[in-house]
Amino acid sequence: MDGTLDSYRPEVSHRRMLALALPMTLSHMTTPLLGLVDATVIGRLGEAHLLGAVALGAVIFDFVFWSFGSLRMATAGLTAQATGAGNKREVDLTLARAFLVAGITGLLLILLQWPIGTLAFHAAGASEAVTEALSTYFFIRIWSAPFTLANYVILGSTLGRGRTDLGLFLQVAINVANILLTAGLVLFFDLGIAGAAIGTAIAEVLGVGLGILVLRRLGSNPLSVTWAEVLNRAAIVQTLAMNRDIMIRNVALILAFWIFSALGARSGDVTLAANAVLYNMFLIGGYFLDGFATAAETLCGQSLGARDERGFRRAIHLSLGWSLGFGFAVSAIFLIGGGMFIDFVSTNAEVRTYAREYLVFAALTPFIGATAFAFDGIYTGATWTKPMRDLMVIAFAVYGAILLMSSSFGNTALWIALLIFLGTRGTGQALLYPRLARKTFTAL
Repeated sequence: MDGTLDSYRPEVSHRRMLALALPMTLSHMTTPLLGLVDATVIGRLGEAHLLGAVALGAVIFDFVFWSFGSLRMATAGLTAQATGAGNKREVDLTLARAFLVAGITGLLLILLQWPIGTLAFHAAGASEAVTEALSTYFFIRIWSAPFTLANYVILGSTLGRGRTDLGLFLQVAINVANILLTAGLVLFFDLGIAGAAIGTAIAEVLGVGLGILVLRRLGSNPLSVTWAEVLNRAAIVQTLAMNRDIMIRNVALILAFWIFSALGARSGDVTLAANAVLYNMFLIGGYFLDGFATAAETLCGQSLGARDERGFRRAIHLSLGWSLGFGFAVSAIFLIGGGMFIDFVSTNAEVRTYAREYLVFAALTPFIGATAFAFDGIYTGATWTKPMRDLMVIAFAVYGAILLMSSSFGNTALWIALLIFLGTRGTGQALLYPRLARKTFTAL
């Protein structure tokens, strides 16, 4: 047995699009609960510097770990194509190679923890008390790096198979374990901020164990493949190249949002607070759009693996249709009810008034960004990671140029630059994809 099964024609329909997208939407919506729980638990200790340290620690690890979120996306794309081709052996090989990359990368992060930590603490610029607590949190949680990255791989493998329900299950399980462990270690064992870090680290370890059990139930056994197969030069080069491309894309995206926040902060506390309130509108829209992007990864990857060009193009149309539809609906809701949202989030009269002046810009972000979200999923499923990287770099350059040329226009320029950044990405991907699709299916 070579592990190759008869390929099949994946179902590409509205029903399956929703069945794939909705569980991941729910999964993304649970993520903010972690920060809320950590803040609530640490907040009960009554020490402001500890609360600040947890908040900064979350930001640092979001940046460090999500820079390697390429492991999830690359694994999902390659697994979807192998699943579409009916090649179970290649599914296991993809999993084994991704675990290898995750393990090596995680160990490197542990080995480099002191320079990474020093740089992060300097960039944070916090008080001595906050930095001391942050140091405790960072140098404990960093040891979870191999397991956190392995969880990205496991999630990518389940999503590539079209099992977003299992992806939701694993994410919720890790989040619940984190909540229980953090609350127990901080409040009952009186471990303070160290308890929060330990709880998160243990939850990641438990997540890997549960994830491996789930993958085994799905029929995967990455230990059944040989080292010679795993280290196949062409496959390893492809895996590393995809992860490199998506990592560059992720870092550029994170930097764009960081620049947005940093420039807002320079305009004063009111601007910073108002932008933070409005930015939540983009995040809420992103939870829905990320779900459809994940569905696009699966449907496009599986259709390409099955060499089903008609299904591939239908998957693109469905992804764009649902993303634009949801983006429009969310934008409309915020345009109509955004004032009530602002009043709910902030009680400060000055912040409320200022936020209303920029409400229209924030409300448009889900609709303007919908095309970019959809095509991110399409490009990942098709493993067009190099064009996706290049288009992100171009959009980032346009974003930076607009900010430099319009710095005198203040916060208005900042919001317009963000909308153009989102729109440039989506437009570039839309213009390029027909040529990529023709080239891809001609080569099959």
